[in-house]
Amino acid sequence: MQVTYWLEHAWLDPTVEPGVVVEVSDDGRISAVRTGVEAPPPDAVVLRGFTVPGLANTHSHAFHRALRSTVQVGSGTFWTWREIMYQVASRLTPDSYYALARAVYAEMALAGITAVGEFHYVHHAPGGTPYDDPNAMGEALIAAAADAGIRITLLDTAYLSSGFGAAPDRHQLRFSDGTAEAWAERCSSLKERTHARIGAAVHSVRAVPARELATVAQWAEARRAPLHVHLSEQTAENAACLDAYGMTPTQLLAEHGVLGARTTGVHNTHLTDGDIALLGSTSTGTCMCPTTERDLADGIGPAPALQRAGSPLSLGSDSHAVIDLLEEARAMELDERLRTRTRGHWTAAALLRAATLDGHAALGWGEAGRIEPGALADLATIALDSVRTAGAVARLAAETAVFAATAADVRHVVVGGRQVVRDGAHTLVPDVPSALSKAMTTLRT
Repeated sequence: MQVTYWLEHAWLDPTVEPGVVVEVSDDGRISAVRTGVEAPPPDAVVLRGFTVPGLANTHSHAFHRALRSTVQVGSGTFWTWREIMYQVASRLTPDSYYALARAVYAEMALAGITAVGEFHYVHHAPGGTPYDDPNAMGEALIAAAADAGIRITLLDTAYLSSGFGAAPDRHQLRFSDGTAEAWAERCSSLKERTHARIGAAVHSVRAVPARELATVAQWAEARRAPLHVHLSEQTAENAACLDAYGMTPTQLLAEHGVLGARTTGVHNTHLTDGDIALLGSTSTGTCMCPTTERDLADGIGPAPALQRAGSPLSLGSDSHAVIDLLEEARAMELDERLRTRTRGHWTAAALLRAATLDGHAALGWGEAGRIEPGALADLATIALDSVRTAGAVARLAAETAVFAATAADVRHVVVGGRQVVRDGAHTLVPDVPSALSKAMTTLRT
């Protein structure tokens, strides 16, 4: 479907340009970009506001959306939160997971997200028995993304141990394939689609024994696929890794070939200077998830030091305490201000780059995240006339979007040239709040 869009203001990295025409070809890619077009052409779809490339949510656990509010009661730590998470995971079926994920991905689309990295580890039925289709749960997620109109990188996750070689506990049995070889055999049957790519993940150094790490890394390397890993999210994990292997988690991953330019460490919170140097020298990426990291009291990771060392930054909503990539971008800067008591660690353009171009690269969608010919026609338009953004200076639209706007200000979303969100309403999922409520009620009863 050939279509022409007229963007009132657009971010053509690194500048904001008024009156931009974007032509989209039949294959859903941008065929032409013209600037300085003061009035919309007669045949153009008009996107008023500030349009950026579609946002990339680099780290998601879709079923964690069912935890929102329930885990905010009382006190605790990451480890007490995890017990509640396990209870929700135990109730998932392929059908209920599809319903929840479709609604969650629709919520993401409403927030301007056009691609998600789903860190997927709920593979089997409770007790660990495979479904008739061993990838039924992953297929449910791929179908949910299609029906919500967004792209997905399914990061099929190896999760083999309850901690440093110990057998999975009763909650984790449905996560485990037993060995990395069995994991590789199962996920090798997953097929990519126009909207879906297949990557790999090591859940963590506690959940994948050292002897199994290379198998996962080699599977990803053979396919040139993204490889993600939860890394040093908790100090307790670091201490246990030192006890078990005599080295930090980062050093362990490096020793077994996990680090590299297609690898992304998620959180990267509690790192030594040597860890930071290792991640940077191998061009291993860093996905920061500030709303989850603060919700779980994890800590503030050394994002500026990681970026200076050579680790590209991306952003994720992780546990979906909120789904708002603008907030994730803003929080990365503002958390660092609190930590250092200085301002201006990243420009608005740099934060937008983490939320778009670098996020897509981390998910294996290198042709997305920019508004230029040849790129995927994935766009998100942010209102400049809402109660939060009214009075914005047009040339500072990027600053307004990053430091004032929220997901509620996303007005239009285009994926592959097709409008998925129009005037703040999802075009494929007619009542997203009701879909979320129904899906979560099912899981809680």
